[in-house]
Amino acid sequence: MLDRVASRFARCEPLRNAGALMLRLVCDIDRKNCWTLAERCGHSSPDRMQHLLARAKWDAEGVRDDLRAYVVDHLGDDEAILIVDETGDVKKGTHTVGTQRQYTGTAGRIENAQVAVYLAYAGPNSHALVDRELYLPKSWIDDSERRQCAGVPTDVEFATKPALAERMITRAVAAGVPARWATGDEVYGADPDLRAAIAAQGLGYVLAVGSNRTVTTSTGSQRVDELARSLPRRAWRRVSAGTGAKGQRWYSWTLVEITDAEPGHHHLLVRRNDKTAELAYYRCYSPNPVTLADYVRVAGRRWKVEESFQAGKGLAGLDEHQVRTWTSWHRWVTLSMLAHAFLVVTTAAQRRSDEPDDQTGQTLITLTVNEFRRLFIALVLQPLHAVADVLAWSTWRRRHQTRARTYHYRKQHQQQ
Repeated sequence: MLDRVASRFARCEPLRNAGALMLRLVCDIDRKNCWTLAERCGHSSPDRMQHLLARAKWDAEGVRDDLRAYVVDHLGDDEAILIVDETGDVKKGTHTVGTQRQYTGTAGRIENAQVAVYLAYAGPNSHALVDRELYLPKSWIDDSERRQCAGVPTDVEFATKPALAERMITRAVAAGVPARWATGDEVYGADPDLRAAIAAQGLGYVLAVGSNRTVTTSTGSQRVDELARSLPRRAWRRVSAGTGAKGQRWYSWTLVEITDAEPGHHHLLVRRNDKTAELAYYRCYSPNPVTLADYVRVAGRRWKVEESFQAGKGLAGLDEHQVRTWTSWHRWVTLSMLAHAFLVVTTAAQRRSDEPDDQTGQTLITLTVNEFRRLFIALVLQPLHAVADVLAWSTWRRRHQTRARTYHYRKQHQQQ
């Protein structure tokens, strides 16, 4: 993997330090920062890690491009989905680049936080983050002194979160990334410019919208929640949104054609939770005719970006940067994404070679990124136990998870 990004570094020493940092990012360390990572590397001080992030000569944008190509080379699929979403890191103080009081889904409320928009690539079986854009509030854009202290380039202008998402999708398409769809939550579905840009790239989309949004159908303009309430019972179909932790995720769905001046096929997709009666709404577009099941599949995979956030933060320190400047933030996040992508790609390769359990003959539950990371730490980074013992414990955990999955599926089937 380091060979792929080597050309982005002016000297071999920063490249070696980047490799050392990424290896320690996937270690089981309580807090990941330049001090703790340098200590785990055996360095006498954090100087080398701090220099790598702040002053060394290397191209983080080029590494970002190499990361995207690495993921596509191993997980690429013509039916893949590009998923946009933001995540925030709660901060203390006001000096960290982009920090202000703003809403962040991480806390579920307004906090002093730094927010970034990410692009995830989701193939049929695996997914990873492939791009990132730091959101700079207007308070930062208009404050030249803060910008200078944080090293924000002079050509950086204010951009909304949907505009940042459009920028990343455009880069992916220009790089030849194979994908058919884009998806995102209400922040992105409400933006007509983003919807138009996605369609112009030749992609379809399934974008969530709020209940107060208006669409135009053959009967006129109407709020989406009012339209959903007016539909007859026969308009709904029960379709699975995909497999979750406890089996298939069943909902009732309906599809209404939207009368739009733009070419292609435009629909409102509505999802109903049959237990709570809660409704969710999606604006959908495809350049070619598609089925309800096609839209449902895309809507159901939007949550993969949340899995990527959780794994990136929990396994590769995505949110543990203790850096303040523009350059250091982009470098830390890029290396963290690359470390996580390594775990995802290697796990996917190992899954393809999985064999049935030699004790039960059953196919074990799918190897997870968490489990592969545990093996990688034990066998490569911290060889404290015999290889046979480590592998035996891995098989035991997966055997236990297989039994739990079978029980949940059986119980779900009995309840239907």
